[in-house]
Amino acid sequence: MVSKIAQFESINQTQKEIGMSFGNLRGVWILAMVGLLSVTACSDSSTFNLSSDVEKLTAEQIFQKGEYELSRKRYKEGAVFFSEIERLYPYSEWAKRALIMQAYALHLEPSYEESRAAAQRFIDFYPAEDDAAYAAYLLALTYYDQIADVGRDQGATIEALQALRVVIEQYPNSDYAEPAKLKFDLAFDQLAAKEMEIGRYYLKSKNYAAGINRFRTVVENFQTTAHTAEALHRLVEAYLSLGLAQEAQTAAAILGHNYPNSSWYKDSYALLGTEGLSPGASGAGWLSRVYRQVLKGQWL
Repeated sequence: MVSKIAQFESINQTQKEIGMSFGNLRGVWILAMVGLLSVTACSDSSTFNLSSDVEKLTAEQIFQKGEYELSRKRYKEGAVFFSEIERLYPYSEWAKRALIMQAYALHLEPSYEESRAAAQRFIDFYPAEDDAAYAAYLLALTYYDQIADVGRDQGATIEALQALRVVIEQYPNSDYAEPAKLKFDLAFDQLAAKEMEIGRYYLKSKNYAAGINRFRTVVENFQTTAHTAEALHRLVEAYLSLGLAQEAQTAAAILGHNYPNSSWYKDSYALLGTEGLSPGASGAGWLSRVYRQVLKGQWL
């Protein structure tokens, strides 16, 4: 199954979004317009000895050199200049600005672990600053941008969900809450897709009990994703294969109640018909509990 992340996001789109978000940082890009030409001539890294010459510069001049490197898409080099401000002018206003710039530049490199560390330092040192919301969002992106397709390990997806939740809950009024919610939904859907992929494999292998466990996880824990209807249909298939008619009928009843016009319900209805059965809730299993929640409006 094609990753939803791949459908909706690309590296260029993420970089564009970060750049747009970065535009909200107070006064940062304004500095690029002031005195940039004066430092351009000596900003070539090939002629600038960082270890000795940087200590002769003011924090503002170092910052401008970092921005110049970013304008040339030399992100790693830019991050080095921003880190020098931290070293030479600690606890200054320039150091604060340079730290968030360092995280930004390292993300564009990309050097995700280093970017994450810089973003976390900003949050730790300046938790009350408005830009702490951006730092938290940038930290979440260092995981989100590494989400793999559903055929691979989803460790980064789980980390991204946890980090995005921090942005949503701790900075609900920031500019980053809404994009964080969107990415959270996409990442959440990714986990459901992974469960479905494994469940289909078990179903194809006729390991019905293992497949049922995966589809149950989707129904119970990922019911707001796009995979729920298929999960219910696969439960009908699996339970019929095991000769558990009541469970199959109940799964179809839930499917019909929530997705009456879906192709999955039509397939389930037809499949039950081949056994002389029809959708209907019965029994006292976990699906019956879900069905009762459906009738009470407490599910989906």
